[in-house]
Amino acid sequence: MAVPYAEVIGDPIAHSKSPLIHRFWLGKLGLEGEYRAVRVASSELPDWLAARRGDPDWRGCNVTIPHKLSIMSLLDEVDDQGVGAVNCVLPRAGGLVGRNTDVAGVEEALADDVGPGAPVCLIGAGGGARAAIAALAGMGVGELRIIARDQAAGRDLLDGFAMEGAVFGFEDSVEALDGCAGIVNASPLGMEGFPFMPETVLSAISFVRPGGFVLDMVYGSATTPLIEQAGRAGLKAKDGLVMLIGQAKQAFHYFFEAAAPSEHDGALRRLLAP
Repeated sequence: MAVPYAEVIGDPIAHSKSPLIHRFWLGKLGLEGEYRAVRVASSELPDWLAARRGDPDWRGCNVTIPHKLSIMSLLDEVDDQGVGAVNCVLPRAGGLVGRNTDVAGVEEALADDVGPGAPVCLIGAGGGARAAIAALAGMGVGELRIIARDQAAGRDLLDGFAMEGAVFGFEDSVEALDGCAGIVNASPLGMEGFPFMPETVLSAISFVRPGGFVLDMVYGSATTPLIEQAGRAGLKAKDGLVMLIGQAKQAFHYFFEAAAPSEHDGALRRLLAP
């Protein structure tokens, strides 16, 4: 008897933590199913997707770099909450549907911290920032301050999501953070192989409101300078694994029609970052 399966595709793919997450949940729930990691080159994407359309055991896939944009033109429907990229593809009666679960990941990470009131500061203006803005807008944040090297891209984001706010360079971090409810880092700064978060941001964290938060979407290392500085400032510090697990929960529900067992989040974190 065939086993239902889902997978994650990308190029490269060996770094993906998705198989660990989904297999962990399948095991905890005792569900019949598999979750695979498949390297798919850009030139192979159309044929790969065409083959999956005809596979009755295929429950869908997560999508990582470099396919989050290019796969959209191959789908029958896109419901990405305005992000402009998809990271999840699902077979449905009307064809293949693309969705973006990163929005749900940000929402889960900040569910107890964000709402109408003080502004939030977002670092970065790329693809990760788009998912963060979509989540923050949906959670009622009225003002967004963006710190970005490409300030024109930051202004485009504010305009695209009809958000009130302003865009700052890294040298103006004090002004950007002054009175904010918290910070979301949606840039790769601090990730292994990338530059550290600039000192101008780290030294300005004390200007965030007392009791505020820092969500660093970077994951892969035990901690980052941004998370460390947030802890020293007495802020609620949340690393990228919180968001990674949050977005995977929605995908798991799509694939296997079951809720991920959140009571095991602690054990899952230890598995992902031993």
